[in-house]
This record gives sequence, structure tokens and C-alpha cells, in this order.
Amino acid sequence: MRALSWPKTTPYPHNFARANSVPCTLLRRPCNVGAMRHFIIIATTALWGCSDFPDLSARIDAQARAADYPALLPLDPLLARADALETQGAITPASVAAFDNQIAALRAKASRLRGPVIEPAVRARMRRGVAVPAAIR
Repeated sequence: MRALSWPKTTPYPHNFARANSVPCTLLRRPCNVGAMRHFIIIATTALWGCSDFPDLSARIDAQARAADYPALLPLDPLLARADALETQGAITPASVAAFDNQIAALRAKASRLRGPVIEPAVRARMRRGVAVPAAIR
């Protein structure tokens, strides 16, 4: 296949001065790749702007629309209930110790996960690379 060559005189000499100009076979003149990329982005964005936004309120059924808003509870009764659980013995030193053990186990697991993902032996093998056979070189 023969390479395209441009004539010595062209009606668009100013485009050849740009570094990112390439010959465009459809237009029979040099095209600026960066400008084409910007045009495509702007055109696509403009087309997205012309589309209709979906009606999200139509997805809510009639029963959910007719429901009352949830009741907001004051914080004081919740705190009093937590204090009552502590005084009634629901929260004991044994349960606190069990929670502390679970917290320590989760922190240990998190520290193990922060370690290297690839073992040192595998990483060394990967750094050596792939041996290319002489027939391919």
C-alpha cells in the first residue's frame, strides 16, 4: 500500500505548522486532532443536554406517597435506656471484654490487610521479567 503524500503547494499551509496535525483522507487536508477531540466532547455534551431527565417521582408507589413521615424520637429516652441497660447488668465487664477482643481482632486483621499484596518472592520474579526466546528477538 502506498503512503499518502501531500503536494508541495497546499491551500492550507497554516495547519502544517501545528505539531498535532495529521493528514485527513476524508477532507483531503490536514486535520487538527486536538480540535477534533474537543469538538467531539462538546457535541456529545450538547446531545446529553437535549435528553429528558427521567421522572424519578413516578417510581414511588401510592402507598409510600400516602404514608406519614417517620416520627423523630428525642435523644433523652434513648440515653436513659442505655444507662438502664448498664445499671441492670446487661453491659457487664465480661461483655465489654468480649467487645474489646473483637475490636482487637478486627484491628489485627486490618493491619494484616495493609501489608503487601504480592509476596516478596513473587514480586522478585515479576521484576526479573519474562525471558524472551531467541527466535522471537
